[in-house]
Amino acid sequence: MQRGTLEVLLVSAKGLENTDLLSNMDPYAIITCRTQEKKSSVASGQGSEPEWNETFLFTISEGVTELKIKLMDSDNLTNDDFVGESTIPLGAVLAEGSVPIASYNVVKDDKYCGEIRIGLNFKREAGSDEGYYGQEESFGGWSQSSRDY
Repeated sequence: MQRGTLEVLLVSAKGLENTDLLSNMDPYAIITCRTQEKKSSVASGQGSEPEWNETFLFTISEGVTELKIKLMDSDNLTNDDFVGESTIPLGAVLAEGSVPIASYNVVKDDKYCGEIRIGLNFKREAGSDEGYYGQEESFGGWSQSSRDY
C-alpha cells in the first residue's frame, strides 16, 4: 500500500483562452487529489500566460491514481469562469519518487485549450510498502509481550 506525501509544484500555464472580453483574465488553479482540495493564489492580470510557482502538499493513501487541476478565472462582479482542466496520472511519481516539471494538456469540452506546467515529488511514508515481515514488530507479538514478564 502506497502512503506518503505528494508535493505538487504549480509552475505556470500557457495558451489559455482568455475568458474576459475587456481585460486580461485573473487565473487561479484548484488542485484536487481525491477528497483533498487546494487553491492557488490568483495570478492577477496575467491573462493566458499565468505564473504561480507555488507548492502544495497532499496526503496520499491507497487507491489514489490521479491529480485533477481545474483552472478558473477570478471575476469580481460575476461568478468565476471555468477555463479548463487537466488530469495528471500519478503512477510514475508513485513508482519513481519524482517527475520533473512537465507540461500537461488543459481541456475544455474535450478540446485542447492550453497547457499547464507541473512538477511532482512523492515522499513515501516509512513502512508503507513493506510486507508482513516488515510490519511484524509494529503489531506486537511474542517478542514484545515477553518483555512485560
